[in-house]
Amino acid sequence: MKKRWPVPRPTERAALRAIAREQQQRHTPRQLPHVPALMAALVDAVAQQDREGICLSSHRVVRAAAPEVTKP
Repeated sequence: MKKRWPVPRPTERAALRAIAREQQQRHTPRQLPHVPALMAALVDAVAQQDREGICLSSHRVVRAAAPEVTKP
């Protein structure tokens, strides 16, 4: 039996691949859903009293409505 050091961890490799993929995608502009669709998601989250959904959808609305907010 061979000893392998360091022990390969598939989750670590997957995380590194995800980071690399994210870096590549940052250079291409993302298509955000339309503001009315995002507002509908926000209204649904408020109706269900989903705090995290409210936070996520409200941030997405701002990003879609005012793209200059997300520019570095």
